[in-house]
Parts: sequence; C-alpha cells; structure tokens
Amino acid sequence: MSQQFVGCMVSIKCVDDLGTYQGQIINFNRQTVTISKAFKDGIPHSSQQVTINARDIQNLEIISTEEAGAKEIQMQNKVTVKKPIAKRANRSVSECIPPSTPPSVSQNQNQNQNQNQNQNQVQNSVKKTTEQSYPEYPVNGRIVVAETNAKFNQKRVTQRQKWQERDEQAFGTPIDQSMNQDFDFEKNLALFNKEAVWEEINSLKPDIVRQSESNRGKYRHDENIIVSKPTTLRQIIVPVSDEREYVTDDGLVIPSITVDLHRQLIGAADRLGISWERRVELMGRAGAEIIIQLLGGAHRLNPKNAHQWPTIVALCGPHRTGAAGVNCARQLSTHGIRTVVYVENSENISLLQELSLYKMTGNKVETKIDKLASVVDLIILALYDEHSPKNSIPAVAKWVNSNKAPVLAIEPPSTGTPGILSKFSLVGGLPLSHSPDNGRLYLCNLSLPNKVFTDVGITYRSPFGPKFVIPLHYDDS
Repeated sequence: MSQQFVGCMVSIKCVDDLGTYQGQIINFNRQTVTISKAFKDGIPHSSQQVTINARDIQNLEIISTEEAGAKEIQMQNKVTVKKPIAKRANRSVSECIPPSTPPSVSQNQNQNQNQNQNQNQVQNSVKKTTEQSYPEYPVNGRIVVAETNAKFNQKRVTQRQKWQERDEQAFGTPIDQSMNQDFDFEKNLALFNKEAVWEEINSLKPDIVRQSESNRGKYRHDENIIVSKPTTLRQIIVPVSDEREYVTDDGLVIPSITVDLHRQLIGAADRLGISWERRVELMGRAGAEIIIQLLGGAHRLNPKNAHQWPTIVALCGPHRTGAAGVNCARQLSTHGIRTVVYVENSENISLLQELSLYKMTGNKVETKIDKLASVVDLIILALYDEHSPKNSIPAVAKWVNSNKAPVLAIEPPSTGTPGILSKFSLVGGLPLSHSPDNGRLYLCNLSLPNKVFTDVGITYRSPFGPKFVIPLHYDDS
C-alpha cells in the first residue's frame, strides 16, 4: 500500500517550528517519510535526502503523482537553444540580434485519477516557464514558489555572457568567404546612371521650362551667378561728396568728403569745444585697440609670455598727425608693450606736448635711423599729413620696406605716404577718398555731436552702433 506513493511530489507541514518540506517520496512507511530533491520553506535543502518522522508530521498533501512528476522533470530537462543568425551585408547589428520573446506559459492540467477509495481526488496544475527557473506548485489554494534544483533548470546567464552572445551573433560570421570575389565597379556604377535620370526628369518638364534652362548658360566654379544689389541704406548725406564711397559691415553707406569739407568739419569741432586734445586721445585709443588685436590680443599680451613681448616703432612727423602717432605709442606702453618713437623734427608744439608725456613712460625716443631695430612686430606710420609735400620720399622708407612688418597709418594723406605701402589706415570723423596704397581703412568715432555736422551742412546719423572703431570697405556697386 505504501509503495504506491513512492515517486509522488508531496508537501509536508511539520509541527512546531520544524517548517514545511516539499519533495519527491522515495521511501514511505508508518514511522518515517523519506523525500529527495527536498525544499524547506521554499529553499533547496542542503541534503540530497530528508527523512521526517511520522510523529512530527502535522499535515501531508500530495501535490503531484509519479506520472505528472516524471512529465514535469522531462519538461524541465528540455533546454531551448537559439540558433544564431548569420550576418549578411548591408545588415545592421540590431537586425542580427534575434528578438526576445516573452516567456510562453504552458498549463498542464492532470486528469482526475482515483488512486484509492480512501484517497481524495487531487487536481494537478503545473505551470512551467522555459525562460524562468521557478516552478509553481498549488498547495492549499496558494502558489508556493520555490527555486528549483540546478539539475532541473538552466543556469543563469550573466550580463557579460549575454553581451558575448549578442556580439557572436552579430560579428561571428567570417568575412573571408565574401572577400574571395572581386567587386564589380562598372556593374554597380551603371546602377547610378545620373544622365539617364536627368533625361527622364527633363522629359517631363514643359517645353518653355527646358528652353529657359538651355538659354541660361554654364558658369565656371569661380564665377558669381548671383547679381549683387546696390547698397541703398544711407544715414549720412554730405553737401559735396568726393568720388569714392565706402560701406560698413552692416551695409551702411559712408560717403567720402573733400579736403575742404574735412577742414570745415575740424574747424567746427574746435569752435564748439571738441578740441584737438580731446580728439587726439580718441585717435590714440582707437589705434591702440586695433594694434593690440593685430598683435594677438590676450594670447600674445600675457604676463606668462614675457619672452614673446612685442616691440612697436612709431614714425612721427612734425604735425598733429605725428602727435597722434606719439599718443598711440604712449597708450600702448601703458599695456606693457615696448615702444620706440622716431622723430626727425620736433618743432611742432602739438608734437612736443605729446613727446613730453611719452617720455614719462621710460620708453625710447630715437632721431637716427641706424638705431632702430632691424625686426619689429608693427610700425605706426604718422610721418605725413594731408598738407605735407608729396614730392619727397622720407629717409626712413628704406628701413620700413626692409623690415617687412605690418604698417598701420594714422590719418595719412589720401594719396598715401610716398615710398611706403600701408596695410591698415585709421581715420577720424568722415573719410577722404583714399588711395589703395593706404590699405584697409578703419573709421574712428571722435564723439562729435550732431551740431558739429549740421553746422557744415552734413546730415549725420552715427554708423558705429556698439563699436568704437569700424572697418570700411570700398563700395563698388
């Protein structure tokens, strides 16, 4: 009678604190019950076999017969092996990874069996998931979840193993086979016949469209096919303009004025209190700002780069333009830049005033060309003004041309300095019609009130915006 229970899965509830055991009966008699593959309170037991005395058993329930247990063991021994997908050309990594399928739930309902007249009818419900390592047994209407033995279940796969499996699926296919055959470039190029495609597109266009396109002509890569529109934004109108006009980066037209109108503008500024002393400080400040940027700004003028500190030479004549050059050199020296002022004649009172201030910086004043350095970083050119004679080349011109340093001219003559080509020029107020020998022009804001301009018949609105110095471009439109 007791042998018929051998092989059945049972749940045994013990008295006191001995716990609840689940397992398969391997020996059953009146005194003891021996089970294998035992679980205690849902945790696998350390012993292969557990023997429980009959006096310690409070309740014993059969949860699976021997036939159902054997079927369950057979299901648990089945391992699903996913076949890796070979990687093909033009296939992404994500396509090579097989899609993850949700765990399929198979429910096996055991038929009711009459084991004995005194044995109660047991309904067997086995719920098994192939991707999960937890079998579920119905006990007293509750679901007791227990971790199964390693013999019945597949080992857990670590995250690293999953990554290795994914990489193997995506990149595991050898590429030697695909490299044996040479690539047919001509055959594949024929698939992209652009001329045939354009012919097909053009055949669908109306005749008038095709004629307009054929008459349009062909242009070289360096030809501009977009017609530039003339600049029409004018905020400054002068009574008498010179032959040239300039334009700012914002598209504002800056007209050039004649020498006579420029003289009237400066006279009106002196008369209204904008004296030369005020204007020369602004010119020197503007020149210093341009030169600092040309020298490299903060990258060059850094206290940690003392071995690369620049040297500037200012060539100044005996007039107000020369005094502006000395003023610019003085303002540069306050930034720690080494400066040298060269003068041949210092009889002008404006020049003498600026020289007296410059000498307080401790920098040099030279009167001989041979004492000038052979190599400098930049040259300030203030030798000539608009009223200087243009028939003589200054003696220092040879030194300038041999030095090959960039030249910034301050208020140069409109025709340029004889024998010297400037790369940049700084002018104040409104520009004259300057020669290309003066290089690129920069206009300085002298802070002249509108009253100064209206007194000489100029309609003026400031073109400077947020800047103190703006570049000027030749307006060829």
